Parts: sequence; C-alpha cells; structure tokens
Amino acid sequence: MTSAPQASAPNFASDKAICRFDIPALDNLPEDIREKILSVQEKSGFVPNVFLSLSRRPAEFRAFFAYHDALMIKDTGSLTKADREMIVTATSAKNNCLYCVMAHGAILRIYAKNPQIADQVAINHLKADITPRQTAMLDFAIKVCLDSQSVTDADYALLRTHGFDEDDIWDIAAITAFFGMSNRMANTISMRPNDEFYMLGRIPKK
Repeated sequence: MTSAPQASAPNFASDKAICRFDIPALDNLPEDIREKILSVQEKSGFVPNVFLSLSRRPAEFRAFFAYHDALMIKDTGSLTKADREMIVTATSAKNNCLYCVMAHGAILRIYAKNPQIADQVAINHLKADITPRQTAMLDFAIKVCLDSQSVTDADYALLRTHGFDEDDIWDIAAITAFFGMSNRMANTISMRPNDEFYMLGRIPKK
C-alpha cells in the first residue's frame, strides 16, 4: 500500500489499513484536495479516513463533499446540525456501517452536548432520550433507509404534525439516501474509523 502522507501529518501513520485500496501520498494529490485535507486536519487535529480514502478518486471526492456540505452544512430549514447527524447515525446503524456510526455518532455527541445520545439512537431510537419530534424524524428516515417504496402521504402528514415542512422532509430523505450510498461504499472498501472518533464527545467539556 502506498504510504499515507506523514511529513506534515504524523497522525496519518498507522499500522492498520485505512481501507482496502491504496491511499495516494499527500504531495501527489491535486492542490484543492490537498488543501482541503490539511484544512480539516488543522481544524480537527486529525484527518477523518473518509477524506484519505476518497482522495484516490479526485472527481468523486469533490462531488461527494460538495453534496455532503449542501446537506449537512446549511442554515435553512428547521433541522439542527444535531438532527442531521442523528439521522446519519441512526440510518447508518441500520446499514451496519461501522465507519459512519462511529464518525457521525462522535459529531452528534458534540453537537447535542450529550455523551449518551449516539449510542442510544444507533441501537434503538425508540428507547433514546430524544423528543417526540426527533422520534418521528428518525421513524421516517429509517423507513426511507429500509423501505422507501412504502413511503406514503400518511408519512408526510405525520411529519407535518411535528412542524416539518416540505424542505425539511426533503432534507431527511436526502440525508438518508446520500449516506446510504456512503454506507455501502464504506462497507465495501472496509473503511476504518479513526481511533479518535471513539472518544470524541463522550466527556462533556466543562
């Protein structure tokens, strides 16, 4: 396997493969992708393995993160950042995607300021300490994840009783569908969660 970049990012080094495919050296990547990876490292203190895994396919890297950001980083609609990460965590668990459950579960814990929430919604959202509105949101997301052909007007009507409008419902469905693709790729290429994800957000900051 081609070694991952180490000169400016010691945390890239690992005796465990990031995924089944070779990872390009940082210096061999297009400038925009290299800059994005280094920016993520500077902000987070490490580089999530999804960035390194997708870097071998630059066009797909750009398309993936453009759609990711359009869905997950927005100020419109009633879904909070925690809501969006909750959808990813719950539906990724249904798809048995270790990477996305660990990565987005960590982000969920941070946004929700709740060290238990990610484990709860990943295992059984019906038993989780969440609001009835969030339960309805996850009920719909999981239906989209597992049985989208059975979505009916009744599902939309129920969501509207909880204050979701059409754009919110689109967001729930689009986030679920996008990460369904991500889950399948992560599983297929055996993308390994970074060790850092396992503890992030578990001990609330004072």
